Amino acid sequence: MTSSTTAIDRLDWADLGEQLDREGYALLPRLLLPEHARQAGREAGMSNALRRVTLAVDDAGRGELFYFGGDLPAPWMAWRIAFYRHLAVIANRWSESLDADRRYPAELDAFVRLNREAGQTQPQSHLNRLLDGDYLALHQRADGEQVFPFQVVALLTEPGRDFHGGEFVMTEQRPRMQSRPMVLPLTLGDAAIISTAQRPVKGSAGYYRVNLKHAISRVRGGERIGVELSFHDAC
Repeated sequence: MTSSTTAIDRLDWADLGEQLDREGYALLPRLLLPEHARQAGREAGMSNALRRVTLAVDDAGRGELFYFGGDLPAPWMAWRIAFYRHLAVIANRWSESLDADRRYPAELDAFVRLNREAGQTQPQSHLNRLLDGDYLALHQRADGEQVFPFQVVALLTEPGRDFHGGEFVMTEQRPRMQSRPMVLPLTLGDAAIISTAQRPVKGSAGYYRVNLKHAISRVRGGERIGVELSFHDAC
């Protein structure tokens, strides 16, 4: 499974940067081989290193989240390191376009140290397991002083076979405009880079920020397992 980190380095990062600039997300089809995706899905909830959170029917949604600790199992730790190295370049370009002072270090371990100094110590990366009737409501993980503008999500079960419904959904709110809905057509082994909370959009007077959230629609049968990788921690 760790060989997928080589695939990450070989991605067309110039094209991915353009997709992120244009849409706020970029699809990575079959980044995981199907058998590897299923293996990672089967491991959901089996490790004592995971913190299990059961969501009731409330504003957060319904289902189970399995939070990783600081040391993520394979392949997720290697994914975080490899993705961060490339995404930090785009993140700094976004900051520059918005005339923001924030700059992100080149390596993940340096960014993690900044999180610790800011009192952000709670890992946010997790597996999500949704059964019939479960869903994750629209949300964004943007708490704390240190917020990285990208996350990575992946699907570990197969739509139409393992589950029905459960689409990955994003919304984007631009000033004085209606929200723009987006459905990411993920299938088994697919991943996507998504905007965490805000991204720059070029207007007639320069760049401005737009707000983004993401969700998983209601599962209509079966079992949907996915992973959400965050590069910053919560307070």
